[in-house]
Amino acid sequence: MREKIESAVKQAVKELYQLELRSALGHPQVENFGDYATPAALEVAQQTGIDPLKIASQLKIKLEDQLKDLVSEIQVEKPGFLNFWLKDSVLVEEIARVGKKTDRYGSSDLGQGQTIVVDYSAPNIAKRFGIGHLRSTVIGQALYNLYKFSGYNVVGDNHLGDWGTQFGAILRQVKSKKLNVKDLNVDQLEELYVDFHREAEQNPKRMEEAREWFLKLESGDKEAREIWQAVVEVSKKEFDRIYALLRVGFDYAYGESFYEGKMPEVIKAVRERGLSKRSDGAEIVEFAKLPPAILVKSDGATTYFTRDLATIKYRLETWNPQTIIYEVGADQKLHFQQVFATAKMLGWADGTNLVHVAHGLIRFAEGKLSTRRGQTVKLDDVLDEAITRAKKLTGGNEDIARAAGVGALKYFDLSHQPQTDIIFDWEKLFLLEGNSAPYLQYTYARARSVLAKAPKTEFKIEDLRSKILDAEVPLLRYLYRFPEVVQAAARNYSPNLVCNYLFELAQRFNSFYAAVPIIKAEENKELRLALTSATAQILKNGLTLLGIETPERL
Repeated sequence: MREKIESAVKQAVKELYQLELRSALGHPQVENFGDYATPAALEVAQQTGIDPLKIASQLKIKLEDQLKDLVSEIQVEKPGFLNFWLKDSVLVEEIARVGKKTDRYGSSDLGQGQTIVVDYSAPNIAKRFGIGHLRSTVIGQALYNLYKFSGYNVVGDNHLGDWGTQFGAILRQVKSKKLNVKDLNVDQLEELYVDFHREAEQNPKRMEEAREWFLKLESGDKEAREIWQAVVEVSKKEFDRIYALLRVGFDYAYGESFYEGKMPEVIKAVRERGLSKRSDGAEIVEFAKLPPAILVKSDGATTYFTRDLATIKYRLETWNPQTIIYEVGADQKLHFQQVFATAKMLGWADGTNLVHVAHGLIRFAEGKLSTRRGQTVKLDDVLDEAITRAKKLTGGNEDIARAAGVGALKYFDLSHQPQTDIIFDWEKLFLLEGNSAPYLQYTYARARSVLAKAPKTEFKIEDLRSKILDAEVPLLRYLYRFPEVVQAAARNYSPNLVCNYLFELAQRFNSFYAAVPIIKAEENKELRLALTSATAQILKNGLTLLGIETPERL
């Protein structure tokens, strides 16, 4: 619907004024002004000097005939807006379409023929899966789901932090304390890391010992490699358990170590282009408007910057994507600016959009928490607490409590714009009358309960054609927007747009549910059941895109 109206407006402007329209079609903030509105006349007026109200009136005359099968009314509003009302019959047909497309309602071919790589989660080996990694994990998974649903070929890659000088610290601790890594868990491995930094504060020589161990690892030292591999396996086992609980998955999990053998080629390419220079014993890449990045350290070790260049090169050669998205914290903004700029200077990213979706922090009363100081809030503990709280809310059923608890935690994150910081608040997670997953899950369960009692839940379009009553209008005039919201969320890297829509939909349905009878309705019974069915289906589709389960009862 949106595309048809937008296309007709652009064509009318072109025919009447020989101009290419840039203005988009949108939804008025006040629904009394229609289902769609456009400032097209104001844009034309800026370029022609003609009165915008006169332009709007001319456009209205031309569009009324072109859109007569779709639009019931077009109004001109000062200072030059065109407002469109969709026909009731068109809205009802959309409700029937929800019933036909079911789980695929809202999907599209927006990305047909295009490949997107989404880099998300990326926890560090030998460290607890902290709550700080929740954001990249659930936002990245939601983006993956949105692009898949929108017709893209999507590649999900978990870029594990399994390489770097921090492993020198772990190796040094394991050897000095004569430990068997296979007897340790991730908590104990992280304690080794924390203890190392405590020791290093007192004895700076510890840092040099760690660097020496990492150089051994890079040079292929057998003992160092065996310890490192054991650390990786212990960590992955723990991560997989967390991912299963979060219902998160990946197509690939290429850690930084995967690119170890590919870095000489990257360094060679940078040198051949004359992009690097020596500085204080290290090799750096300089930029016109950014600080320099270290390509090779003075001791010959590679850097995160070098490895990310190798990662881009591999992804471009392997999957030939049109877009590569990095869902990584905002504190890495400069790093990705440097990496992307270098990839472009190397000529690797021609025709490929490199995007850093920079999420904000999850904060507590104590502020940002640091692994080095041993202050990490374990995601495992937060998940356990969420499920425990959900049990009290849902009556104790394990499966329902898990769906509600995990869903509450994920939705609390996803309902915020990715770039914003979040102040963690248990009370907001479980609001049954507010913007929370339990509220949406409860609304879904309520709608399904109504349908379970109905003698009929599949409807032909002729069953639904009746006089629309006031109580039905707010829901009827909102359901059709879901496909638009999905596309907007995908285009803007913003799963929170789906959250906003679902919350508004749930509020409208609950108002509708309280205002009129559904099963016992004496009029419009089929339409009301169809509205209930469409609401349930869209809530399910939207929550599924967010990676949240929809229990039939809560």
